[in-house]
Amino acid sequence: IMLLLLLCGALAVAGIFLLRLTVFKQSRCKSDLAEGKTVLRLPGANTGIGKTTAMDLARRGAKVILACRDKRKAEVAIQEIIQETGNQQVIFMQLDLASLQSVRSFADNFLKSESRLDLLINNAGIISGGKTEDGFGMILSVNHLGPFLLTLLLLDRLKASGPSRVVNVSSIGHKQGRMDFNCLTTHKDLGLGSSYFQVHRKYCHSKLCNVLFTYELAKRLQGSDVTCYSLHPGAIMTEIFRDSSFWWTLLIKPVEFLFFKDAEAGAQTTLYCALEPGIEHLSGHYFDQCSLQTNIHPKARDDATSKKLWELSESFCGLWQDLSSGNRECLIRFHVNPSNSC
Repeated sequence: IMLLLLLCGALAVAGIFLLRLTVFKQSRCKSDLAEGKTVLRLPGANTGIGKTTAMDLARRGAKVILACRDKRKAEVAIQEIIQETGNQQVIFMQLDLASLQSVRSFADNFLKSESRLDLLINNAGIISGGKTEDGFGMILSVNHLGPFLLTLLLLDRLKASGPSRVVNVSSIGHKQGRMDFNCLTTHKDLGLGSSYFQVHRKYCHSKLCNVLFTYELAKRLQGSDVTCYSLHPGAIMTEIFRDSSFWWTLLIKPVEFLFFKDAEAGAQTTLYCALEPGIEHLSGHYFDQCSLQTNIHPKARDDATSKKLWELSESFCGLWQDLSSGNRECLIRFHVNPSNSC
């Protein structure tokens, strides 16, 4: 009986592993349209699916800019990417999404140094408590406000480089998210509490922000050459749980091994949304497994909610109500340094 149980267990594990190899890794981006494009890859590009995506885009001939907080880690990743791909056009630019001033400075530096921007990939996804120097919840700032502000500051460059795309890496966790505007307004955070469960809930709320931002951005970009997409990369074996408790890590590791994708598989839907031709008419939509998801929850496509989130985010970031008026690049320089005049 014991041998039979062991055999059944071994067969079960083998079956799960086979499922992981065949089903979880079946979707691949086959497009080869990255050559000559300038790609801005936001934090996360020095590890996990961010690094894998950057590696793939560099291999396809794109100029890849890694916008990261940790210069040392980014430079190590850049050397690996250059060595692996032979593409010398992989560079680092300093950016800390937890600081709105850092975002503004980055935008100013980018616009001065780069003449075009074909792809903007917002890949930030942290699960960490605490507050930023601006007084916002860390998850709110890094996962939503920072990418929101930077995307808007770079919109004119994206338009001038069109056709161009914005890709927002969300998560299936957005289905557990909700928008509590009272908490946002009162506490400048997506929720209250600092337990791991409460912090994870904030993460889910932030991923809903990503989907709503993409939906609203697409509406505001109608008639332009810029399209945008949100996506679920899949359950990935990355460092996102690095701040978890010992017991949670002990619990999640076996589940990761059996059911989670590796970084290469996890990068495919991002690459699909960034490069796949003929999906421009699907701007604002949500993707998974390199395909459009049509059964998305109504809360993720609610016009009133997406508009309210946009306006509150503008207010939090100190943006003007009409970002399209006047010379935006001059306004950006003024916003970074008020002594500049337009």
